[in-house]
Amino acid sequence: MRTRYVAAVSLGVMGAGFIATKYLLPDAGWVRLLESGFEAGLVGGFADWFAVTALFRHPLGIPIPHTSLLLKNRNKIVNALISAMENELLNKESISRKLSHLKLFSGLASGAVRLIGKRKTRSSLISFAQAALERLPLERLSGMIREFIADYVRKQDIRPIVRKLTDKFANDGWDEKALDYLLGAGKQWVSKRETEQMLGKFAFSKLEELQVGGLMGFAVQAFIGFMSPEKLGPMVQGMLLSAIRDLSQPGSANRTKLLHEVKAMIEQLPDNEPLMDQWKSALENGAESIELERFIHLRLEELRQLLLDKLEEEQRNGGRFIVKSARYLADRAEENTALLEQWEKAILDYGVGLLERNHYRIGMLVRDNLDQMDDKALVEMLEQKIGNDLQWIRVNGAICGFVVGVVLSFF
Repeated sequence: MRTRYVAAVSLGVMGAGFIATKYLLPDAGWVRLLESGFEAGLVGGFADWFAVTALFRHPLGIPIPHTSLLLKNRNKIVNALISAMENELLNKESISRKLSHLKLFSGLASGAVRLIGKRKTRSSLISFAQAALERLPLERLSGMIREFIADYVRKQDIRPIVRKLTDKFANDGWDEKALDYLLGAGKQWVSKRETEQMLGKFAFSKLEELQVGGLMGFAVQAFIGFMSPEKLGPMVQGMLLSAIRDLSQPGSANRTKLLHEVKAMIEQLPDNEPLMDQWKSALENGAESIELERFIHLRLEELRQLLLDKLEEEQRNGGRFIVKSARYLADRAEENTALLEQWEKAILDYGVGLLERNHYRIGMLVRDNLDQMDDKALVEMLEQKIGNDLQWIRVNGAICGFVVGVVLSFF
């Protein structure tokens, strides 16, 4: 260390000066004056070297009593250091007092506003978000989502879910809405010309397949002889449209009976064990399929590209959306000052409580770190931290001794 070198030089200068004035220079008044100064400086410098060295180790390796004080009193020093940290420097009361007066949200808000006000900061935030999005492992993420869904489906009992859905279906009138939708779609289909032709051909083919004997068979054959697919089509179509109109009328007896049957069938679904098992198995197979993972991956890719496009647009606009969002949050914060103060107090109270419960760990941490250091490492650390200042004691001792020696030589 530089200060140790300066201290050694000062002691060497005092020793060389004492030898020169004692044995080499002529006997004169000014020489005797310097001799007294160098002698006292040599004694003072050597004494301070001994004192400083005795703090860390035995001087010259000789186990002189009351030397190597730091190592001999290691436990006392560690205990005193821990006590000072816990009771004076980092005591619970002072830290709790500081935390209780801390303006958490206001400090964060002011710092965030200052940062967001800089275009460079906004550009860096957008670039960081773009890089993070591009590095997202969507293949792995989609697999994790599929596994989560599959695990959830395996553990879930679908009967309560189906029962809630069926109750909602029945109580909210979805049975009527579903029936009206089906009747409307059926009416559109039945009203088509090609449907009329198909119904005529189908009805005529079924009539020809009838095997009826006797007088009834003669009557059926006579009826078939008068009929054709072109005649049967409009008849069947008309009957179906008439039935649809009847079922579409609110309060219709047939409609009421049909809705009652549908509702009863739906309410019995959760109690149908084979059907529930079949649905559960189908859900599990679907959740475990690779097609679901591909579907999730494609949706994630689309979402990422959408976000990247938005970020690129935001980069070109100089981060306007970030500024608007910051202003919006600041306005909302001003409108909800009481709520923010409540949150802040809750967070700070939690922090104070956490500190009080774990304050003793500060001393434990210091002690553990010091116990892991051997004597040599501890001495080197202390010398690095305070050794430079202690070496100046040697320099000051030599200089002060020289001055005192010169002054005393007058007496």
